[in-house]
Amino acid sequence: MTTTPARPVPATLPGLSVAHGRPHRDGAVLDLFTSWARRTPHAPALIDGDLTLGYAELDRLADDVARQLAGHVRPGDLVGLCLDHSAALVAATLAVARLGAVHLPLGPRPGERRLRAVAEQLRPACLIGDPELLPPAHRDGLHRPLAAPGARRTVAAFADPATTGEAAAKAPRGTQYTVLTSGSTGLPKAVAVGQTALGALLTWYRELTGLGPGDRHSLLIGVAFDPHLMELWAALASGAALVVAPEAVRWDPAALTDWWRTAGITVGVLPTPLAEPVLDRPWPGGLPLRHLMVGGDRLRRAPGPDVTATVHNAYGPAEATVVTTVHTMAPGDGHGAGAPPIGRPIPGAIVLVTDENGHPLPLGEAGELRIGGQGLAIGYLDAGLTAERFVSAPDEVDGTDRVYRTGDRVLMRPDGVLEFLGRLDDQVKVSGVRIEPAEVEAALERDPRVRRAAVVARPAPAGGGAQLLAFVQPTAAGAGPADGAPLLEAVRPWLPEQAVPGVLRLVDAFPLDANGKIDRAALLKAEEAAAQQDGRAAGEVTTPTERTVLRICRDLLGHTALTLDDNFLDAGGTSVTAARLLAALEEECGVRLRAPQLLRQPDLRAVALLLDERAAG
Repeated sequence: MTTTPARPVPATLPGLSVAHGRPHRDGAVLDLFTSWARRTPHAPALIDGDLTLGYAELDRLADDVARQLAGHVRPGDLVGLCLDHSAALVAATLAVARLGAVHLPLGPRPGERRLRAVAEQLRPACLIGDPELLPPAHRDGLHRPLAAPGARRTVAAFADPATTGEAAAKAPRGTQYTVLTSGSTGLPKAVAVGQTALGALLTWYRELTGLGPGDRHSLLIGVAFDPHLMELWAALASGAALVVAPEAVRWDPAALTDWWRTAGITVGVLPTPLAEPVLDRPWPGGLPLRHLMVGGDRLRRAPGPDVTATVHNAYGPAEATVVTTVHTMAPGDGHGAGAPPIGRPIPGAIVLVTDENGHPLPLGEAGELRIGGQGLAIGYLDAGLTAERFVSAPDEVDGTDRVYRTGDRVLMRPDGVLEFLGRLDDQVKVSGVRIEPAEVEAALERDPRVRRAAVVARPAPAGGGAQLLAFVQPTAAGAGPADGAPLLEAVRPWLPEQAVPGVLRLVDAFPLDANGKIDRAALLKAEEAAAQQDGRAAGEVTTPTERTVLRICRDLLGHTALTLDDNFLDAGGTSVTAARLLAALEEECGVRLRAPQLLRQPDLRAVALLLDERAAG
């Protein structure tokens, strides 16, 4: 556990890349919600479409769910929630906290193999979800139907010890929730986050945004990812209304801003891949949105002068309770043209930039970001993993006895602001020289014709090291060069010879992985497939619109063998890639489709026909 400093600590250590957030405050999360249920019982607590629950109603619903779980779930037990955004999700989250159990968010469709691995590895006492999707130990155990709105065909399933042969696992004392992160072994890592860490985060967030009674906060982030817990608890711990986002707005930037207006959203959180298309569009007038928190990936652009909300570029791993640093950009111009920094530590957080031996570096030198302080997670549920990533703090740092090694490469400026440079494990060796792909990307993005770049490495064709491939998204359709040669010539003055990509491809958009980050493996796979493609599908194209639709979808999905007879979702499309597709089609064809219109089409040929019909109309 972290230690509380006995004396005040400086905001920065002179000359060293170490920074402390100001002193923190925290509060018992569940007690804050209960207090609002007593003080403002009739105020709206949860809005889900036509359903509105007041604070007292939601409090009673949480009690009902807690009674259904009581006797089978004990303090410290893991309870997995296989639910989507709904009243059932919110009530179950409150009920788990009320029982002193540990919330494990899994999302509505965690995948059969992933869910089975979670059940075998973590042994949760209870899984709440569709019984047909549950693994054997819970599918064959005791079931109790969940009596809550939005809980049709949902049960609380309790593992049968006779089936598993083992008792339910326990989380460390003081754990509020456990969230899964990707692991290098292919199995998820479970991070245990403490009650005090979450309480400190919510206090900072409430002070930053002014969130309180009368506000409406969106519930939009995917349930399997920890920022949704900040959304959920921030609203309910401050007396605000939590508003469930409809599925369609997670696909369509235009539909999202329309929903912000009609739902009266005043504070919201967006993943970076959805925030960037929103910021690329003209900002709609009259939005009630005051604060927008953005995070999950590197933000490539600052908000324009027309954006009327304060935008916060947040950074933080799950191992440090959602947010560790933040850079705030108030409405108006003057935020610069490049990628915004990730800012300074939030209250209670301690950040340091270190060399490979863990010693703080001088200001202005790049190194690994390590995090300590109040927001640090208790650790992983695997003690070996905890010992590997949560290490002792260096002697030069006061206020914490351990730090988390992020593996992220950053630089602390003389003013104490952190700039994100990339991942340490992304470095590759080209002709004997170590190259950081993120630096090549940044050099490409200096060009006004480039919106975004992704650089990946593959074995050099002649052997001996690696070859760099750059994939570049132009700023606008028709504004960029016809091929990559001019961009390569423009970037040469910024890079050493070994860092200039050997291949540069222009793309309309990037394939994204399940976490909303660029899927570099898919880019490589698409490049290899393109080199071997026999051109069969290209001969089926009969109109310019079909050619445009096919090209954009191939780039988005990293699937160069895609044909017009394929369905977008069946070919691997997701809510994030659908949002990118809608934006790209509007940009190139001048036709704005809504997500439901796209999803109703049986194949890509029908999408092209719909675009032509709408354009003619």
